[in-house]
Amino acid sequence: MGLTFINALVFGVQGNTLRALGRDSPWNQFLAGAAAGAIQCVICCPMELAKTRLQLQDAGAAREYRGALHCLAQIYQREGLRGVNRGMGSTLLRETPSFGVYFLAYDALTRGLGCEPGSRLLVPKLLLAGGTAGILSWLSTYPVDVVKSRLQADGVRGPPRYRGILDCARQSYEAEGWRVFTRGLASTLLRAFPVNAATFAAVTAVLSAARGPDTQPALAQPSSL
Repeated sequence: MGLTFINALVFGVQGNTLRALGRDSPWNQFLAGAAAGAIQCVICCPMELAKTRLQLQDAGAAREYRGALHCLAQIYQREGLRGVNRGMGSTLLRETPSFGVYFLAYDALTRGLGCEPGSRLLVPKLLLAGGTAGILSWLSTYPVDVVKSRLQADGVRGPPRYRGILDCARQSYEAEGWRVFTRGLASTLLRAFPVNAATFAAVTAVLSAARGPDTQPALAQPSSL
């Protein structure tokens, strides 16, 4: 449910920001992607908080939350708006640069693979570019994701441990070393490639179909969204 709204925000904001910047350049691709990443945090942060809390529930015990919306409602009743947005700072630190890398990498890869705007839609190349862009975006900020997840899970089982982003990073490093910031990276990258390949392919196909049969085969670059 959350990803539906997130992708609508991301691609809409990125395309409009790129048009507002006026020139399709690598730097503008990064800026437009970063703007999209920052804005979608208003949905991404509460959604991932609910996901984290639901995943931490004990399977054998009486469940506190009946679903994502019930989870967020319970957090709001106990902690208010601040509780629902727990981890917002680290989410912004992760999403803003990572989406800049995401769209910059996709644009560079599609051009490098010969998928220029107006060219024929080559699905394998499009899938390769989208999947690779997803991997590069996660690699660029993954340590911040580890910190964000720990902050959002803090206090669920026992008293809170962390006072903020830097304190969480420091305690995690002192307890487990630098490898703690790569925990779960392999599974994340395995998920990132097919998910982002499918995302860009779906956006391109829908956008091309919306333009009508005369332009349906054309590749949709992010700058044309």
